[in-house]
Amino acid sequence: MSKRNTQQRRHTIITELNQYGSVSVEELAKKFNTSEVTIRKDLAVLETSGLLLRRYGGAIALPQEILSNDVLENTKKLSKRKLIIANKASSLIRDHNRIIIDSGRTTSALVSALSEKQGLLVMTNSLLIAQEVQSLENEPTLLMTGGTWDPHSEAFQGQVAEQVLRSYDFDQLFIGADGIDINRGTTTFNELIGLSRVMAEVSREVIVMVESEKIGRKIPNLELCWQQITTLVTDNNLSKVVKKQLIEQGVNLIIAN
Repeated sequence: MSKRNTQQRRHTIITELNQYGSVSVEELAKKFNTSEVTIRKDLAVLETSGLLLRRYGGAIALPQEILSNDVLENTKKLSKRKLIIANKASSLIRDHNRIIIDSGRTTSALVSALSEKQGLLVMTNSLLIAQEVQSLENEPTLLMTGGTWDPHSEAFQGQVAEQVLRSYDFDQLFIGADGIDINRGTTTFNELIGLSRVMAEVSREVIVMVESEKIGRKIPNLELCWQQITTLVTDNNLSKVVKKQLIEQGVNLIIAN
């Protein structure tokens, strides 16, 4: 099914949901003359986008009245910035690439853009990202690291995960950061940094996806030094001075407008 038809179907689902308050997988499958599996994938993608809540057998409208207007507006701005960065980063992915997507909110925004790619192999240590990849209609090959569950990062970490990663080689790693130390590299609050370094070791390209407001944060834990980073993708709220400093570190700086 074409991307256009998929978008039209999902738009219609949201329209019906706003009109009736709930939708049924069975009824939607009949309406669109498609399988229930396809409809469940639609609902999973729409839920990830914050447009509905899935329930057994269907979905219900998102109760946005529980959030204040300020919170909603800030969430929209944050999500838009992450999506802009993710969309730009996705342009670096070629068909049939073998990629790693590390856990994180910015990296998870990358998944929706993968629907345009063919023959991908995707490794992740995040259950959320794995679920989102599984819902894509182009059905990339999905691998998970396994390992020890870390509730702080909401991802798998540890020696088992590192051993699994070392069994493969990858074209690209997409990874976020809590902060960017202009003199050192990416920094994090999380002390479990071993897996990130192994991800970088087994990848030919390392693409860091980070919002501009995090650049200049000096957090104690150095995750990846500049020598390990190929590309930095960020938004356009950078000063000329900071841009120059980043380029001087030898990184390929990509600004998402």
